[in-house]
Amino acid sequence: MHFFIPYILIFTFGLTVGSFLNVCIYRIPRGLSIIIPSSRCPSCLIPLKPWDNIPVLSFLLLRGRCRYCKARISLRYPLVEFLNAILYLIVFWRFGFGLHVFVYFVLSSSLIVITFIDLDFQIIPDRITLAGIPLGFLAGSFLLPDPFARSSLLGIKESFIGMVSGFAIFYLVALVGSAIFKKEALGGGDIKMMTMIGATMGWKTVILTTFLGSLAGSIFGITLMALKGKNMTTKLAFGPFLALGAIITLFFGQEIFFWYIGARY
Repeated sequence: MHFFIPYILIFTFGLTVGSFLNVCIYRIPRGLSIIIPSSRCPSCLIPLKPWDNIPVLSFLLLRGRCRYCKARISLRYPLVEFLNAILYLIVFWRFGFGLHVFVYFVLSSSLIVITFIDLDFQIIPDRITLAGIPLGFLAGSFLLPDPFARSSLLGIKESFIGMVSGFAIFYLVALVGSAIFKKEALGGGDIKMMTMIGATMGWKTVILTTFLGSLAGSIFGITLMALKGKNMTTKLAFGPFLALGAIITLFFGQEIFFWYIGARY
């Protein structure tokens, strides 16, 4: 039983933070404060009581409807809470306990917020990425292990190269894409997001995240065209696919790297 106690605490913590992420997802793109006012129903604007704001459980007890106006509550709310809790569990299982784990908690939560905001508004907020770049550089330089060699720290050099490469690669892609398609092919938010990821986890992470994100985006786009008849000009949010690639790289980058080396040699 003692073995499960830390996981239960981490899961509960993840659910609680996930509830706050829902606030961020709703308010940040609308230019609202994430602190005040307190949580309220977006339909009737009545402030929620503490017992109506318990992650996942309140949604189930209220049967997915507001207690006051009976408006339907989006399934996204418990989904975000549960997803954040699951990611926290995997981070803890994968990396143990330490200051670096809390950095990965923040990174995972940031990627969740980026994903859902980008899906709704096709923007990646500067409030997350511009703060995440210097914080990621400091964490990568002095605290975080190298995702591809966890026995050693990432270090200042790798973190700096990752930051520069994340910016340079995606800025170049944006320039070339705009020249070819005569319109914006890649948003500035994607560039800043990859700069943040590179600063936090290094240049090899930029490469693998880009590959995995592009692969996932291509599969999704082709599927969308086949099922719904969308054409090649349909604009898709790229941030969620980059976020997925970054999460996979964080958890399994080392294994993927050695698998690739073994497959080639």
